[in-house]
Amino acid sequence: MNAPLAERLRPSKLKDYIGQEHLVGKNGVITKIVVQNSLPSIIFWGSPGIGKTTLAQILANELERPFYKLSAISSGVKDIRSVIGKAKQSDGLFNQKTPILFIDEIHRFSKSQQDSLLEAVEKGWVTLIGATTENPSFEVISALLSRCQVYTLRPFGKAQLQLLLQKALKEDKYLRSLEINISEDKALLRLSGGDARKLLNILELVINNSDLSKPIVINDKNVYEVVQEKPLKYDKSGEQHYDIISAFIKSIRGSDPNAAVYWLARMLEGGEDIKFIARRLIILASEDIGLANPTALVMANNTFQAINVIGMPEARIVLSQCVIYLASSPKSNSAYMAINRAMELVKKSGDLDVPLSLRNAPTKLMKDLDYGKDYPYAHDYAGHFAYHEFMPKELSSETLYLTADNAKEKHLKDFLERRWKDKYQF
Repeated sequence: MNAPLAERLRPSKLKDYIGQEHLVGKNGVITKIVVQNSLPSIIFWGSPGIGKTTLAQILANELERPFYKLSAISSGVKDIRSVIGKAKQSDGLFNQKTPILFIDEIHRFSKSQQDSLLEAVEKGWVTLIGATTENPSFEVISALLSRCQVYTLRPFGKAQLQLLLQKALKEDKYLRSLEINISEDKALLRLSGGDARKLLNILELVINNSDLSKPIVINDKNVYEVVQEKPLKYDKSGEQHYDIISAFIKSIRGSDPNAAVYWLARMLEGGEDIKFIARRLIILASEDIGLANPTALVMANNTFQAINVIGMPEARIVLSQCVIYLASSPKSNSAYMAINRAMELVKKSGDLDVPLSLRNAPTKLMKDLDYGKDYPYAHDYAGHFAYHEFMPKELSSETLYLTADNAKEKHLKDFLERRWKDKYQF
């Protein structure tokens, strides 16, 4: 009974694992890894409490691999080298299989710490499984990322969380000894935010604060009474996280700097990761401002760089400056809409041939086959422009970029219409 409920219920076999059907279902990649007994180095990416550590341990159990676990919060290069040294010494002994080195919160490792893993992964001394709550494209060095497969884990849905609650009541030895009835689960599910570990922790907390001498009825009222909702009001992986970031983005898109700075302050007070906020500003600068003010992207990108250099609390000032600038900027989603139209067109039209005039011709054979023939080199013409069809013939009438109604894009519209005449008539 000393171990937390979440630990007591942790499955050791793939068949008992709940959630992540896209990975562990019949045709899931993790299922195939177990069946084929072929494990690559992996990065599991997803929010807290959705089974990253459990899945790593299950892989070790199913494949009968030695399992070493490090936490990036408390481990350094010395610890990494110690584990790698043990793995090298055991290599080949008694048909020992390649050990798994699991690193929790791998995004917290510095570049030098991540560099220390490269040789061991490259030479196969260990199979790395990293777990991260942050986008590995930003937080894991490219050399290490290129040696790993990245699999995204999704937050638990309502049905999966309810299944987990029933599993806890039926399978945990201690809970089975009590008479427990969950008459309402809305509060349990909402406060969990899709985090299975948090769900079980809250369930255990409510049970431990109940009178165990009589039947325990769990409802929304007593869950909120025990948990005290206020401290959980801004949960970085829960409902409030998504609601507030949504309000924040919509306030900037709606050109309201007062509201935007308010929601920024709510996130900062709640302990939100400042890099998460800055990344969203970069996305917004292109998606919602775009060509109406191209400097917005420069500002957002510089903000991301600056907050990484100075950190909190001063980073709040940099973020505030950027948020006010973006909220006060003219808006356009024309670039966002253009690439969406283009992606849809590609899906519909398939792999159309590149026109001969646009093909590269590095060899004589290719030139003999008319690769590059009749291509007009723009700089040889007046105004550095020559009228030519750059789309596949089948798509020559398609228009993907439509200018928005703002000062910057009016100039673009005039420019394109002067050059292309009927082709770019908006």
